[in-house]
Order: sequence, then structure tokens, then C-alpha cells
Amino acid sequence: MADTAIDTHFHVFQAGVGLPGARYVPSYDATLAMWQAKAQAAGVGRGVLVQTSFLGANNHLLLQTLRAHPDTLRGVAVVPPDVTVAELRRMHDAGVRGIRLNLAGRSHAAEPWASAHALWDALAVLGWHVELHTDVGALPQVLAWLPAHLPVVLDHMGKPDRVSAQDLTVQAAVQRARTSSVHVKLSGVYRLAGRDATQLARLWQAELGPTQLLWGSDWPCTNHEEHAHYPQLAQALEQWVSEPVLHQVRVTNPTALYGFE
Repeated sequence: MADTAIDTHFHVFQAGVGLPGARYVPSYDATLAMWQAKAQAAGVGRGVLVQTSFLGANNHLLLQTLRAHPDTLRGVAVVPPDVTVAELRRMHDAGVRGIRLNLAGRSHAAEPWASAHALWDALAVLGWHVELHTDVGALPQVLAWLPAHLPVVLDHMGKPDRVSAQDLTVQAAVQRARTSSVHVKLSGVYRLAGRDATQLARLWQAELGPTQLLWGSDWPCTNHEEHAHYPQLAQALEQWVSEPVLHQVRVTNPTALYGFE
């Protein structure tokens, strides 16, 4: 199990279940058993369950799933700014190792997070990271208000405006990496608005180094279900990074970041 690949970004949910007014609510089930069957066939034995935007801070299913599979799963939750430290600790015991700020399609301003000092302090104590999903080109303004000491994970290749070392998103990530940890999830290429995934993955490897790269399937590719072909999602990494660093991206890096044994 220690050498099996880790999928750092997948979701489980129930058909028709979502927050009132959610922009998207799935009409189908995505169960853990479905993910396990697809993942194991592709040589993926462990995973990081990420809370979806349409479930908001209702992490009940996520926590229930993590508690049932402590050896093979870790999680990234969604929490409100005023979440209690006690609740974060309960999540940590269940296997959560980070929180997700899904700002895509929403305001990227600091409010209401500007006064969430207790949350940021608790994340630092727990050793958690902040996973960021932003609109294309919007990452720099978020990094500007997020406390500089917190480790961050950039969803879906960071979604820069351009595949260039001079792009503002790339420069902001590289600047932050000088003082705190910055990882990039190589995932969700259908969310890149046509930017070349291979070139972007190689750019991140050159700018941040292979130790900062992760792979995620994004299964079942909500709102982009036509891309939810797991073998292709898993094999894509072989096009994005060189063979010598495949094991590092699939196994070594996520094992350390998410605290797998």
C-alpha cells in the first residue's frame, strides 16, 4: 500500500443533495465504492476526499467516509470563518488535513476571512494547509490577503492567465514559496480555459520544483462529466511530468503533505 499512487482530489456525494440555491447540484450518485473501483484498476490505492462547493460546510458525508477508511483516505473540508477550534480538532482526528476556499465564480475579496485570526492560528497548530480554487488570473489577490505563513495548495494547476514564468499568478506563487509551502495540483485541465496542460505542468515543475507537485483526478469531474474517464485522468500525468519524478508526484509528495503512514 505504501507505494500505491495517491489521488489528491476526488469527490463523493449523493444525487440531488446540495445547499439551497447552489449553482450546481448533481443528478447522480458518486460513491466511494465507485471511486475505489476505478482508482484501484488504475493502480491508485489511496486518496484525498475534497469537499464539493455545492455541499458547503456540511462535511457530514466527508467525515463519515474518512472515519471508515483511516488507512487509505485523508480529507480537505470546507469551513466557515468562525469555525471553532474544537470542531477543527474533531476533523483532524477524522483525517482532515486542510480547508478549501472555493472562490471560483465568487468574490475573491478578503471579507469575511480578514478577521478569521483564530482559524488561521488553529490551522498553523494543526499543520493544515489552505487549498485555493480561484478564477483564472485571480490567485494573486487572494495570496495577498491570506496569512503569509500558511501552506497553500493551488487547485487545478493554479489557473494562470498565461503559461509563462512572467505571468502574475506564477510570480505570486513563486514569491510565496520563498516563505511558506506552495503545492500545485496537476488536475482539472478542462477548467483551464484552453491553456496547455503539459506546458503548464512543466512550468510549475521548473518554477517550484518536483517536490511541490501533486496529482488529482478531480473525479467525477463535476460539471465536466464527459471527462470523467479515470484511466485517462490517471495516465495524463505521464505526459505532464518526466518519468523520473512520476513516483514523487504520485506517492512521495502526497504521502508527506497529507500525513499518510
